[in-house]
Amino acid sequence: MECVVQGIIETQYVEALEILLQGLCGVNKERLRVHEICLKSGPNLGFVASEVRLLCDLEQSEPTWTVKHVGGALRGAGAEQISVLVRSMVESKASKNVLRLFYALGYKLDHELLRVGITFHFQRGAQITVTVSSVNKMLKLHATDEAVPVTPGIQLVEVTAPATSENYNEVVAAVSSFCEYLAPLLHLSKPGVSTGVVPTAAAAAASLMSDGGGTTLGVGEPARNGNGCYYGMACDSHSMTRAKNRDSISDEMKM
Repeated sequence: MECVVQGIIETQYVEALEILLQGLCGVNKERLRVHEICLKSGPNLGFVASEVRLLCDLEQSEPTWTVKHVGGALRGAGAEQISVLVRSMVESKASKNVLRLFYALGYKLDHELLRVGITFHFQRGAQITVTVSSVNKMLKLHATDEAVPVTPGIQLVEVTAPATSENYNEVVAAVSSFCEYLAPLLHLSKPGVSTGVVPTAAAAAASLMSDGGGTTLGVGEPARNGNGCYYGMACDSHSMTRAKNRDSISDEMKM
């Protein structure tokens, strides 16, 4: 299983988001360049359509492949009330012949994307991964060098964490708590729920850029710059006052 939320941010504010993530996570960013191939099963493989994603990591000296299958989401009244999507997910490393294998099994190419950006891996109540990337489409089959942005000027932010049926409540709480700190820059919600960009992004980015980063934080410790402005709260760039506290941000995220 995995817990996941997504959001979007304008490219001009990505550097500020990097500074915030660096302060929150205390780890260096990693470069991301992944060729994602989405395959769907043919009629010979059953009545229920199956979808798999083949992920080729192009940042490695020798590209590596991963097979990923995303299943259904957690259902029920409890699942509807939480702001994080909990879904089944299985992934495994594969050889460079994996695409040929799935074609032989009867799978067909549905679409392919190139994701280029950065990623952070860290422990903060759960093993959390934050990915900030530009999503690009290929003009020609597998032509990653000719990929163009799907939405120019906009980047996708995804926060994920592995979970099990026994601990997903704790993982959901950890992801939700972490996302509160990013609220001034972007809205994070379940995949498929469009929230758009946030009006406080410009002021929050200006505050972060003026400070150039904060100190590495422990779990539950708010990020704050040299002027006393909390990164995890929306701030006015002139008065540098705290405009929201954590409780109000949390309430807004649940609406």
